Amino acid sequence: MTGKLYVVGTPIGNLSDFSPRAAQTLAEADFIAAEDTRVTVKLLNHLGIKKPMVSYFEHNKLERGGVITRRILAGETCALVSDAGMPAISDPGELLVAQCAELGIQTLVVPGPSAVISALAISGLPTGRFTFEGFLSVNKRARREHLQQVAGETRTMVFYEAPHKLSSTLADMLAAWGDRRIALVRELTKIHEEVIRTTLSEAARRYSEESPRGEFVLVIEGAPVPVEEPLTLEDAIELARTFLEEGASVSESAKRAAKESGHSKAEIYKKICE
Repeated sequence: MTGKLYVVGTPIGNLSDFSPRAAQTLAEADFIAAEDTRVTVKLLNHLGIKKPMVSYFEHNKLERGGVITRRILAGETCALVSDAGMPAISDPGELLVAQCAELGIQTLVVPGPSAVISALAISGLPTGRFTFEGFLSVNKRARREHLQQVAGETRTMVFYEAPHKLSSTLADMLAAWGDRRIALVRELTKIHEEVIRTTLSEAARRYSEESPRGEFVLVIEGAPVPVEEPLTLEDAIELARTFLEEGASVSESAKRAAKESGHSKAEIYKKICE
């Protein structure tokens, strides 16, 4: 009988955020696939759980994925966890979930804290539509290409960043996009949790002089939505003539052009009849 894979969200700082269902899932799993067993054992000790673990991280995911899926296919249940937050989101667990999907292994989720959503929620920036961009590359060329690709993105953007790269990242963003509003969210759910709502230029200046501490989530305002130029009367007449060429009557062509342009149907009709 085939086992199951449980994708289990873990705390991003405060251990009290771990849900009862998540604790029960870890207690009942046959084994745990952990990004760093040294980190996960602290959580297990806090919960009073003892469970066999398999390390599963970026540099061994190809080899370990096969090991884990074979055990699940043999009937064992595996709980996948990351060091913090939801596994498979900017995380090597993405590959394991894909492998299980290919093999027809049932995959279930036990939702937990997410730095992306938590930071977005308290950023003070628009949340209706957003895009998660993860970590920028350490390679300068790839990093700048990424920033250029999203220069016209109108949705709110969310990035992860480590403290030692923050200053250069802010400078690159400012150079690529110009000034925008930004919320720098650090140390989520921990003692020193902080939200800094400012602009890219001010943030770049601040962290060129100050050493940042803690892991950051950067929530950045999207590009302004382009405003379309209204159609002129000449544009409306040209549009009506296009409808005529497609077989519409003069009256129908004028009506459709008026609806799309906002100009008077009678005025358009008169012009195309001249």
